[in-house]
Amino acid sequence: MNEHHEAMKDVLDILAIFSTIGSFLEVISPVFGLIGAIVGVMRIVEMATGKSFSEIIGRKKADDAVDK
Repeated sequence: MNEHHEAMKDVLDILAIFSTIGSFLEVISPVFGLIGAIVGVMRIVEMATGKSFSEIIGRKKADDAVDK
């Protein structure tokens, strides 16, 4: 993973937190709050296990896929 990938994850974490809080405060739609909560749970699971979420749920990358 490169630095841009980690920066994007940090931005998504912050957006997930704000969308969840905004939903609870009825500022935005509850659907966005649910999406934010799901993203937050996914990131917590990634941090706890040290694996990407796609590895945890059993999805494998194609053999010809190239990490850049």
